[in-house]
Amino acid sequence: MHTNVKLNRAIRCAVLTVSDTRTKETDKGGQLVQQLLGTINTTIEPSHYRIVKDDQVEIQTVLEEWLAEDIDVVITTGGTGIAPRDVTIEVVKPLLTKEIEGFGELFRYLSYVEDVGTRALLSRAVGGTIDRKLIFCLPGSTGAVKLGLNKLILPELNHLVYEMNK
Repeated sequence: MHTNVKLNRAIRCAVLTVSDTRTKETDKGGQLVQQLLGTINTTIEPSHYRIVKDDQVEIQTVLEEWLAEDIDVVITTGGTGIAPRDVTIEVVKPLLTKEIEGFGELFRYLSYVEDVGTRALLSRAVGGTIDRKLIFCLPGSTGAVKLGLNKLILPELNHLVYEMNK
């Protein structure tokens, strides 16, 4: 973690689970994102948490609502695969101001090495900015959430938010 970067304020995070089957009781991925966000030394201010169906209009509506608010980071889980109903990336990519290509590349590499082997090529995990906000789209499994947050997002979150607010 970049210890030389001081935000002097809480980081505002929103969590969106994209799934046709999850409920608040069964959404292990979204719950884990919230739990892991609470484990870092930075103060995290959870702003929103919602579950939407794998539907482009529903996903876009929630994202547009949240992006109009004072949020620093949106983390999505689910809808990043190649099944016909997996549409998270189709909604997010056109909204990106800048894609953080290294996020997806490193996520797939670490997935390959540490977890799922060649099945990692099925992941379309993506990270980027939308204006002055960060967005990270993770697969919905708890293994993917742990890997994405613990290995990539959380170690750099202070620095990323700092850079977005320079």
